[in-house]
Amino acid sequence: MKDLLIIGAGPIGLACGIEAKKNDLDYLIIDKGMLVNSIFNYPVNTTFFSTSDKLEIGDIPFISHNVKPTRTEALEYYRRVCDSWSLNLDLYNEVLDIKNKKSYFELNTQNGIIKSKRIVICTGFYDIPYLLNIPGEELDKVLHYYNESHPYYKMNIAIVGAGNSAVDVALDTYRKGAKSVTMIIREKEIGKNIKYWVKPDIINRIESGEIIAHYESELIEIKEKTIIIKSSNGQKEIENDFVLAMTGYQPNYNILKKLGVKINNDEFKTPIFNERTMETNVGGVFIAGVICGGLKTNKWFIENSRDHSEKIISSILKNNS
Repeated sequence: MKDLLIIGAGPIGLACGIEAKKNDLDYLIIDKGMLVNSIFNYPVNTTFFSTSDKLEIGDIPFISHNVKPTRTEALEYYRRVCDSWSLNLDLYNEVLDIKNKKSYFELNTQNGIIKSKRIVICTGFYDIPYLLNIPGEELDKVLHYYNESHPYYKMNIAIVGAGNSAVDVALDTYRKGAKSVTMIIREKEIGKNIKYWVKPDIINRIESGEIIAHYESELIEIKEKTIIIKSSNGQKEIENDFVLAMTGYQPNYNILKKLGVKINNDEFKTPIFNERTMETNVGGVFIAGVICGGLKTNKWFIENSRDHSEKIISSILKNNS
């Protein structure tokens, strides 16, 4: 029987594990994927907005070549954190079901049953993309994550979305030799929250015709060599080799619902929790990191949720005394 089971091996999950270890709690960090799985799925050339010191956990210095670290440096750093603290990890082990047994929680995982007195859910949001739910989405040419531009050289690319990710992908594939880059946008214009230093660039590329934008349009079908777009002018079928659906991501609400965690009935579907202890309405179930913001995925980051781990462990120790 574990004192604490931490679901999610991202930076905040690791921070929770470190605090648990500091205080001699019997803990385990479990993840359905690899260590810091979300960071691994960032584009290869990603540079963080935060400076390296704001990404530090466990009193381990994060030294990077520049003020703002790269994805590669972050992956190396969090591996080093795990090694330095000898954290208890159970990777590539998905939680299939959870049962509240009143005095403890029973988790059915790919590798067997795990029992724990308490649970921390810090699964982030980057692992569950919003699906298009249209014919052809199951084709191999459809991707919800963007890694790098090279595979799309001399290819006809369609990008769904108009947020920062979609704009970055459009500009990157255009500049790295895509045969054609088409953006499919539900709204009348590019997203209002586009980074200010990028917005003029994408607008100029669209106005010059170098990147094609279909506004007030939606993708309704994906075929092997074409896609069908619907707009106010009717339907249009265009040549296509790859569809990059930059439609955003969402928290793992399924795991919250199974545990009976209440969700606010607002536009962001924010989980209900005590901001002082990070405990939800279900005794012994805590949340930490990005998941605390529900669908408002730009509220919590590594740098402003590192202290969630301290709040959680402090609450557990207080209840134990």
